[in-house]
Amino acid sequence: MTSGGAGLVLAVDGGNSKTDLALLDPSGALLAVVRGDGSSPHDLGVDGSARQLANLLDRALADAGVDTVGGPLAATAQILIAGVDLAEERAALRSAIEQLGWSEHLVVDTDMPALLRAGTDRGWGVAVVCGAGINCLGRGPDGREVRFLSLGRISGDWGGGPDVGLEALAAAARATDGRGPPTLLESAVASHYGLDDPLDVARAIQLHQIPRSRIAELAPVVLRFWEKDPVAGAIVRRLVDEVVAFARAALSRLDLTGADPDVVLGGRLLRLAPDSVVDAIARGVLELAPDAHVVVASSEPVVGAALLGFDALAADAGAHERARAELDAALEGLVRSA
Repeated sequence: MTSGGAGLVLAVDGGNSKTDLALLDPSGALLAVVRGDGSSPHDLGVDGSARQLANLLDRALADAGVDTVGGPLAATAQILIAGVDLAEERAALRSAIEQLGWSEHLVVDTDMPALLRAGTDRGWGVAVVCGAGINCLGRGPDGREVRFLSLGRISGDWGGGPDVGLEALAAAARATDGRGPPTLLESAVASHYGLDDPLDVARAIQLHQIPRSRIAELAPVVLRFWEKDPVAGAIVRRLVDEVVAFARAALSRLDLTGADPDVVLGGRLLRLAPDSVVDAIARGVLELAPDAHVVVASSEPVVGAALLGFDALAADAGAHERARAELDAALEGLVRSA
């Protein structure tokens, strides 16, 4: 059994539906990675979120055979949780985690820095995520940052999986009862849930027979039909426009339109998107910033959280490369075994 604290990196990517936690040694070697349920303070409360993270850490420590006796567990802990977009929310979560004594170098933030770091090694650029919601982070070469409230409709946001899924269900229902144009989504939405028509889906959601959270499952259905069906196409074009609007706003506010920034796309929705959707986003970004590079992050955000930890320790390139490679492989294994 090894002792904790000797340069270990603790990395967390917490979301609404799942949480990834990784523990690595100073060389970048992966000691353990575990995946559990969501850890959003909006769903669990601040104390519940901290408990969920603590439970996952206990699992990781057991897997790694790390003894935590004798000081802080890690040299740095990067706790990056989706949805803590307000400074007050981050402060409350940080206070709860500080009491657990995991590290004297503790970073508590949204998951956006993790996505940006997962997609680029440059340390600056723009990241846009479409998962349970839509959000964006911009960071300039000089360290300036642009953030967005990302509070949903009350802050003008549209484009997460639930938004796209709800549009699909609405369009399918309107096609069924004659208020809207015919669409392939009519049969696709019903068959996704094993029902006869979209109005049956609406009834089942209203009666809590289908959890409302499952509406987000329809987002990949829309992506599948976007080039075959005008209604699905209109929904996806709106998504493209929203992603482009975030990226362009961040680039403009950071005065990066004449630079060559990386624009990193992430979240389940954009990672599932076909190349044609990514190309449409790129065209919109390049109209404003012709030298920008639009990329879909190839690594999960927890990889970015780990790399931020090694950045904080001023680790060498070898540690960074090993951490990315071993975490990528381990996470791929988690997906295959799920």
